This record gives sequence, structure tokens and C-alpha cells, in this order.
Amino acid sequence: MEPVIIVLIILVVLVFIALIKTIQVIPQASAAIVERFGRYTRTLNAGLNIVVPFIDTIRNRIDLREQVVPFPPQPVITQDNLVVNIDTVIYYQVTDARAATYEVASYIQAIEQLTVTTLRNIIGGMDLERTLTSREEINAALRGVLDEATGKWGIRVNRVELKAIEPPTSIQDSMEKQMRADRDKRAAILQAEGVRQSEILRAEGEKQSQILRAEGEAKAAALRAEGEAQAVRTVFEAIHAGDPDQKLLSYQYLQMLPKIAEGDANKLWIVPSEIGDALKGLSGAMGNIGGLGGAGVPPQERREKPSID
Repeated sequence: MEPVIIVLIILVVLVFIALIKTIQVIPQASAAIVERFGRYTRTLNAGLNIVVPFIDTIRNRIDLREQVVPFPPQPVITQDNLVVNIDTVIYYQVTDARAATYEVASYIQAIEQLTVTTLRNIIGGMDLERTLTSREEINAALRGVLDEATGKWGIRVNRVELKAIEPPTSIQDSMEKQMRADRDKRAAILQAEGVRQSEILRAEGEKQSQILRAEGEAKAAALRAEGEAQAVRTVFEAIHAGDPDQKLLSYQYLQMLPKIAEGDANKLWIVPSEIGDALKGLSGAMGNIGGLGGAGVPPQERREKPSID
């Protein structure tokens, strides 16, 4: 009985192993390469798959998701014979599991070496300044070459990014000095522009202030002249309304004489011819007043208006 039990146990184990090898579960976004006696048979897609045990074997399981592979810095010589270190990152995706398995031994290593050689060809035709400012151009050129070369490997290169471009230390120091000089130059220019704008605004303000001051003085002088003219008209109208005689005018002439002589600058002043007539009239008036005090002239004496020549 014991040999029979051992045989049954062995059969059960073989059946269990055969079931395990027959049923293959492939995860989502993955693929598996099946070989029969060492020859490619088919590609297993995601889900439950049945294979022939002990005849069909799983050669390789491939992830079909997009992969990100960073490559170490690579020394590259520019057109002006300067060595720069460039870090690259490749975003790729396997589109054909069979080609990725049989067309190239190691597609990761192949992509890395192809990236290095292509990058050296591209950077070799650029100087340092263009290399530092043309990342998008380098990325596009590198992606085009890689995508074309890796197509037969069943791989699609989606993106290529340059992580860093590091020039030599001496070049970095020179670039920093140049950038510092450019910043100082821009600062000096901006300061000069600020001073210039400030002077312009100050001049414009002074000009506007002088214009407004002149306009104010002109308006004040006009108002002052208008007031004086109005005062003269009022006095003139009042004098004519009062019908003054020669004696009153003579008295007004005498009152104006001290005002004419006022001021240190008045070294020479002219006496109008009417002053003599005014003095004669005033002396006559004083004689009449004396006559009134001593002789007793009747109060109803008629005053004669002076004749106007």
C-alpha cells in the first residue's frame, strides 16, 4: 500500500504543478512572451491565459507602461571646444513586446548609448552660449533621432529632457562676472533714467507753477486795474454830479502836491499849468472870505462859474 500512496501523491503534485503552469494570469498593462521548445509562439495579453504545461514557457514579462530612465552626466564637447556635462532623462514606452524581446538584447542600454552618441553630435554643432539657451531645440532633435532609431525595437520615445548643463568651473566664474556686470550696467541705466525722469518732472512742475503764477498775477493786475478804473469812474461821476467850481478844483490841486513829491526817487516833477490857475482861484477865494469878514457882503451874493476857455 505504501508504494501506491507515494505514486498517488506524486501524481497529485504533478497535476498541481501542471495546473499552475497551464493557467497564466497577466496583470494589466503587461505582456508575456511564450516560447514552445525555444521558439516564439505568441504574446500573452492582460488577463487569464492557458498554455501547454512543460511545453510552453514564459520567456519574458514586459511592462507596457511609460517608463522614466535617468542617465548619468555625460561629458560633451561643444563647437568652441568646451567640455560640458549633460544629464538626460528619457520617457519611453514599449509598444511591441516581441520586438523589444528579440530585436535588441537590452533596450535600456541601447537607448542610453544612442542618447549619448546623438547628444554629442547635436552639441558638437553648437557653441556654449547656444547650448545653454537652446534646450527645447536639443530636446526636439534628440527625441526625433531616438524615436526613429528605437521604432524597430518596439519602443516609442515620448519625451527627452535635459536635467542640467554644467559648463567648466572657469567658464561658470566668467559667466557669473559677466552677469554681475550686466546687472550693474542695467542698474546704472535704470538709475540714470530715474534721475532724468525726475529732472524732467521737476522742470515740468516748475514750468507749470510759473505759468500758473503768471496767470494769477495777470488776473490780479487786470482786476486791480479794473478796480482802479471803476474808482476813477466813480470819482469822476461824483465830481460831475456835484458840479464843482474853480475854487474846489484849486483846493484839490493843492492837496495832491504833497503826494506828487513823495518818494526818494522823485528827483524831478512837473507842475501842470493848471496849478497857477488854481492858485489864482484859491487866492481870490481867500480874498472873498476876508471881504466877507470885514465888509459884510450880503449872504445872497451870486457865485459865478469860472469861464472855460
